[in-house]
Amino acid sequence: MEEKIKTFEPEEEIVLNMGPQHPSTHGVLRIILKLSGEKIVEAKPDIGYLHRGVEKLGETVTYVQFLPMLDRNDYLSATTNEFGLVLAVEKLANIPVPERAQYIRVLFSELSRLASHLVWLGTFCLDLGGALGGGTSVFLFCFREREKILDIFEKMTGARLHPHLMQYGGVRYDVYPGMDKDVKEILDLLEERITEYEEMLENNPVFIDRTKGVGILPKEVAMEYGCSGPVLRGSGVKYDLRKAHPYSSYDKFDFEIPVGKNGDVFDRFKVRMEEMRQSIRIVRQALEGLPEGPISSQMPVKVKVAVKAPQGEVYAAIESPRGELGYYIYSDGKPTAYRLKIRAPSFSNLSVLPYLLKDHLVADVVAILGSLDPVFGDVDR
Repeated sequence: MEEKIKTFEPEEEIVLNMGPQHPSTHGVLRIILKLSGEKIVEAKPDIGYLHRGVEKLGETVTYVQFLPMLDRNDYLSATTNEFGLVLAVEKLANIPVPERAQYIRVLFSELSRLASHLVWLGTFCLDLGGALGGGTSVFLFCFREREKILDIFEKMTGARLHPHLMQYGGVRYDVYPGMDKDVKEILDLLEERITEYEEMLENNPVFIDRTKGVGILPKEVAMEYGCSGPVLRGSGVKYDLRKAHPYSSYDKFDFEIPVGKNGDVFDRFKVRMEEMRQSIRIVRQALEGLPEGPISSQMPVKVKVAVKAPQGEVYAAIESPRGELGYYIYSDGKPTAYRLKIRAPSFSNLSVLPYLLKDHLVADVVAILGSLDPVFGDVDR
C-alpha cells in the first residue's frame, strides 16, 4: 500500500527584513525577502546606509587631497582604490610613471588582492557557520595570514589598512631593505595554506552541498547586469582588465585568468582561490624583475594644488579584487575635478542579487551573498 506524503503549502507570503544589522550581510545591507515558507519569492536589496558622498568630496577637494580619502572606499583593498584614480589623472595630464614605480604598484596591488581574498574566505566560511563546525577556524586562519601581509604594508608605509602608497607620477615610498625576503617568506607560507584551506573545505560534504548548484549565474545574465571580477569569471567569462587592457606593466607579467564552468557559489569560490595563486605568481615576478631607477616622475607634493589636469574628460579602470573599478573625471583645468564618478564593482555585482536569490531558501542567502564579496564602502560610496 502506497503511503501518501503530505506536503505543507503556506497559504500566504510573508515579508522578512534581513539586515541591516545582520552579521552575514557583510556590512549595512538590508534585504527585503518575500517568502513562501522558507522559499524566496522575491528579494530586494536596500542600500545607502553607508553613503558618505565620496564622489562629491572628489569634486570639492583637490586631486592631492582626495587621493588618501579613497583608501576608505573599498577599505579591504585600499591600494587598488588609489591605483584607479592616479591612472585617470596621469592619463588626462600626460604624467609619465617610471618603470620601477609601475612594478611597485603592481606588487602592492597584488598583495592587497591576497589580503582582500583572505578576508573574503574567512568571512565566507563564518557565514556558512555550522556547516564548517562553526566556521571560526578558517576565519581565524585567514586573518592570521592576512596580518603577515599587513606587516609588509606597515614596514613600507607606516600604515596597515590605509597605506596611501601611490602618488601622481609614481609611488611615495621605495622598497625597504630586506623586503624581498619578507615577502617571499609570506608567499611560501600562503602557497601551503591555500592548498590546506581547499582540502579542508572541498572534503567537507556539507560545504559542497551548500555551494554546488546554488546561486547559479549564467554568463549572459552576468554580462547584462555589468558584473565583473570573480563574479563574472565564475560564470565562465574570461575577462580581466589586467589582460584585456593591461596597465602599469601588467603586460610584462605571466599569469593565468581562472574561470568557472557552472557559475554557482562553488565556482566563485574556486576562482578566488586560484586567483590567490596567480597573485603570488605575479608578486614573485615583480620582486625578481624590479628595475632600477626613480620611484616617481614628480617632485614630492608640498601644496594641495600641486597637481592640475587640463580641460577634458577621461576614464581609467583597474582590476580590483571585486572587479572593474573605474574613475570618470571631467576636468575644467583646475586642481579639483569638475565632475567625478566611480564605477564601483561591488555595486554592479550586488545588483544581480534579486536574480540569484529567487526560488532559493533563506539559508542560501548568506552563501550566495558571501560569494559576491561586496564591500559596502564601495557600494554606497
